[in-house]
Amino acid sequence: MRIKTLEGQVAVITGAAQGLGEALAHRLDQEGCKVVVCDINFEAAQIVASTLTDAIAVSVDVCDEEQVKHVFKTALDCFGKVDIFVSNAAILLADAVVDFDAVKWRKMIDVNLTGYFLSAKHACIAMQPNKKGSIIQINSKSGKKGSFKNSAYAASKFGGIGFTQSLALEMAESGIRVNSICPGNLLDSPLWVNSLYKQYAKNQGITEEEVRQKYLNQVPMKRGCTYDDVANVMVFLASDQSNYMTGQAINVTGGQEMR
Repeated sequence: MRIKTLEGQVAVITGAAQGLGEALAHRLDQEGCKVVVCDINFEAAQIVASTLTDAIAVSVDVCDEEQVKHVFKTALDCFGKVDIFVSNAAILLADAVVDFDAVKWRKMIDVNLTGYFLSAKHACIAMQPNKKGSIIQINSKSGKKGSFKNSAYAASKFGGIGFTQSLALEMAESGIRVNSICPGNLLDSPLWVNSLYKQYAKNQGITEEEVRQKYLNQVPMKRGCTYDDVANVMVFLASDQSNYMTGQAINVTGGQEMR
């Protein structure tokens, strides 16, 4: 019989209606969590929640603090506690700095950084009465080094690691741990297949096939990151096996990033 590492815990995850977030929600379910599936696309979130053992869906724009507060109130009302928060909601718009529109820049920072701040703030408020919790931000290797013609995304992710470290210091004595996961390129994910190959091919002046090979060539292990690669580290950070770890930004990049 498979041991469920997170049996009986309550997990809230944003950006969980598709792609990596959906995969992480399923893994939390498999590990025994009750899951609050949050996304701006409520209908899709409901579909994901319906496939899990014990889950609810909540609509949220992570840039709206009242909506974020509602997420955690709903989680507490339904399940009585919050043990785990996974901040996965993010967007990616790439272009050269000289061509990048300020409105798009502000949107990237608002969703990726301010959205993380608001969500983590209210996760902490929900967790503090129990003096225990794990907050996990899904960051990126772009949070560790600059990203070519992708400055807004990198800036938001660098900021995310700074916030992770700062919040970890504030919450250490409250028993709430805060860490980030920095995945490499999810080259076979819908985000890449449906969007990023086209964006990068256009702004780098190469074909989509050349984009894929370019990013594969940068990885010592010569493969893209997978959902399972990220989920394995998420489960470790959510569990008591990592109970002496906080303020960390863990690379899951096949050796591409080692800092």
